[in-house]
Amino acid sequence: MSGLLYSLVKIVVRTGLYGYHKKIVISGLENIPKDKPVMFLPNHQSALIDVLLIATDCNRKPYFLTRSDVFKGNFLKRMFSYFQMLPIYRMRDGRDTLSNNDAIFNSCAEILNRGEALLLFPEANHNLKRTVRTLSKGFTRILIRTFELYPDVDVQLIPVGLNYKHAAHFPDEVAIHYGAPISAKSFYDSKDLNKTSFDMKREVSERLKKLTVHIPNDGEYEMILDRLNAENADFLNPMSTNKKIESYTHEEQRLSNDTIPRQEERSLFKFLFTVLNFPFVLIWRTWLKPKVPEDEFMGTFRFACAIITYPIYMTLLFAILSFSLSAYLACIILSILTLVNVMLVKYGLR
Repeated sequence: MSGLLYSLVKIVVRTGLYGYHKKIVISGLENIPKDKPVMFLPNHQSALIDVLLIATDCNRKPYFLTRSDVFKGNFLKRMFSYFQMLPIYRMRDGRDTLSNNDAIFNSCAEILNRGEALLLFPEANHNLKRTVRTLSKGFTRILIRTFELYPDVDVQLIPVGLNYKHAAHFPDEVAIHYGAPISAKSFYDSKDLNKTSFDMKREVSERLKKLTVHIPNDGEYEMILDRLNAENADFLNPMSTNKKIESYTHEEQRLSNDTIPRQEERSLFKFLFTVLNFPFVLIWRTWLKPKVPEDEFMGTFRFACAIITYPIYMTLLFAILSFSLSAYLACIILSILTLVNVMLVKYGLR
């Protein structure tokens, strides 16, 4: 029963993700070993959406390192534990809490020794900027602890590039590129742990910069981003877009005012979507959207709102139509409404 519930939740979330996004492109799944311990190391842009996109399609059942401040109350602790989430403590949680990470690192080492998968974000924070940020040493500390406790384990590091077209917009498009595995053991030097950590971070960082769009985090970031937008760069294809970025650095050209992209006008399709889903849209715009703390959480809050309120909206609509007309006609109308919504998300909305 426990495994069945996990599978059902995964199916529901996966269906919701594919309904929420205009397009989801996945490549490199063949790079993920099925019979070895794996540590997924993605870049981090869109809060919980990043986690869900990997968890539902990576062909493994990973454990997740999650910020400790969400583990409040016995119910949440049990729920997060069921979904294989482990708390990680940060300086902002209080210096006295950092000692708790020692037990968490031991748990992670045991998970990897069992041949299972672990997912954590090496950048240690999220940001919408199209830049691979400096990597934290947290993941290397877990790996070093693993090799200290279990010298023979062969952990495979899988860098994951998450590439959003417009992470804070709806509907969005996203491409997930899984890189070739890296043998963490090949970097381990028990006599020089600083070098071990440095070499691991450097290798993972270089791989991530090829798997996701990477604009060097310098004074020309905004200029390069504006130019990419003006040229309609394909942000789902980091290989071609990074080549554009590299060419810009050699040309030393500046973007003229007439090439700055203009705000897209609201379309008839967006108006139609709003009318067909007015109660759901109203809840989002007037109640939940103002509560979003940062743009990085926009996709997460919007998706949560959709996956919770949309089924309720459809259920109430079914009850009203069944009472007014008939259950048969209600099913037909809701089927048409669902089909129209899918078509609008996939092909109509921008």
